[in-house]
Amino acid sequence: MDIVFERRGQGPPLVLLHGIGHRRQGWAPVMDMLAAEREVIAVDLPGFGDSPPLPPGTPYTLDAVVSALAGTFADLGLDRPHVAGNSLGGLFALEAADRGLASSVTALSPAGFFNALELRYGMSVLRASRLGARVPETVLTRLARSPRRRTLMFGMIYGRPDLMDIEALAGDARAMRDAPGFEPTLRAGRGTRFLGSCADVPVTIAWGTKDRLLLRSQAIRAQRRLPHARFVWLEGCGHVPMSDDPPRVAKVLLDGSAHPLLGSRPEAAAS
Repeated sequence: MDIVFERRGQGPPLVLLHGIGHRRQGWAPVMDMLAAEREVIAVDLPGFGDSPPLPPGTPYTLDAVVSALAGTFADLGLDRPHVAGNSLGGLFALEAADRGLASSVTALSPAGFFNALELRYGMSVLRASRLGARVPETVLTRLARSPRRRTLMFGMIYGRPDLMDIEALAGDARAMRDAPGFEPTLRAGRGTRFLGSCADVPVTIAWGTKDRLLLRSQAIRAQRRLPHARFVWLEGCGHVPMSDDPPRVAKVLLDGSAHPLLGSRPEAAAS
């Protein structure tokens, strides 16, 4: 399928995957810093941003989306790139590594480590955020001009929405509101957990200390599931940390991808 992407920079390839309801532009605060040392490919996942949804009748399962990503890697000439992701994108990055599609993975507050109660809470927050994004854009922009109101409106997702450009916030709200993949992805995620090990692949997991969507208990669960992973707390950052502290997040991404590229696994090449 035709995945929309932005590609720039030179060096080892680093693919960036956003979270549910988000878009490739969410990586803009760190793109220049990354592109100075990596060939960076920020993609819109199927059904989000400018990418078309999955074909009719195709469920938004891990298998379907990771298969679509594998096809995109092949189309772009990427053989086991470094992969980083935020939230849902972090789960996809871990799955890609577990399936032999990545040379390293850096996951920022990855999904897939919640229990049933935490899942219901997270789904409620996301649906409420999408409902709030449906207010008229002129009203949204007017409200967002106040730093205090901006924090009230977006504080469940971002640690420091007061630092963000109003147009970027409005664009994120549009992406959340208009994404055809939002509800099917949310429904498919009910039974989804990360159960892999990412054996022989370097893993970095970073979690914002102000993440109000995927809570600290899930970070601890992720550490237990992947005890060999390097773990980093992002002080003062929320669930989408790229705009909260761009230099810190860029360093985590560069450090996490500072490993040799690996050759294809036979089973990955055959899939």
